[in-house]
Amino acid sequence: MSLLCKPVLTKPFSLILILSFQIFVQGLQPSMFRVNYTEVVDQMFSLFPDKEHYSDAGPDRCRTCAVVGNSANLLGSHYGSLIDFHDIVIRINKGPTKGYERDVGSKTTHRILYPESAVDLDNSTHLVLFPFKIRDMQWLISTFTTRHITRTYTRVKPSIKADENKVMVLHPAFIKYVYEKWLLKHGRYPSTGFITIIFALHICDQVNIFGFGASSTGTWHHYFDRTRTHYEGGPHGGDFENKTLHQGYR
Repeated sequence: MSLLCKPVLTKPFSLILILSFQIFVQGLQPSMFRVNYTEVVDQMFSLFPDKEHYSDAGPDRCRTCAVVGNSANLLGSHYGSLIDFHDIVIRINKGPTKGYERDVGSKTTHRILYPESAVDLDNSTHLVLFPFKIRDMQWLISTFTTRHITRTYTRVKPSIKADENKVMVLHPAFIKYVYEKWLLKHGRYPSTGFITIIFALHICDQVNIFGFGASSTGTWHHYFDRTRTHYEGGPHGGDFENKTLHQGYR
């Protein structure tokens, strides 16, 4: 990965690889929502902090990260206190802590989301938007201003509770980097969970992952619901993602 392409988007680096990224996401964003990327970025950074994050890497730093997925294999794990011991605890989409503290912990420093998975956050949690579509950035702007965007490819929350000073946006080129360099273009695009793990590897010195993977019978459901479906990769290269993770964590 180019050193110029940082995981978190900042205005000075917002145009890096953007042409190739726009080609990459054409199939993800309906044509009715296609807009000028640079205008959206300018508007976004008029609202949210435009600063470089996690540039303090060095021999004296030892930042620990827990990436907490939503798999039901967390139930009964009693991982809660271990998860909370990490410096950074990253949770994905709607995964709750209340009522599940013993297994998933109670600490959340970063919440990964996009419009279709948005939830309210407390003022101690960083909102980290994964912009799979430029429409996602427009939604982020709207949720803190006019609240007029209620739909992407499905209905979405027009607003959420979050601290606008703790908003981060993943660099769109980082998604493309994960897809091409880590997944070798398997699937249509990377899963949120896989991108989150690679993001953590770029900002932390030690990364532990919890709550990933299906059951031994190939079923998948979240620890917080009872819906069970056969695990399929869908638009993601699920099998290849799992293989890559197992190779990296052997």
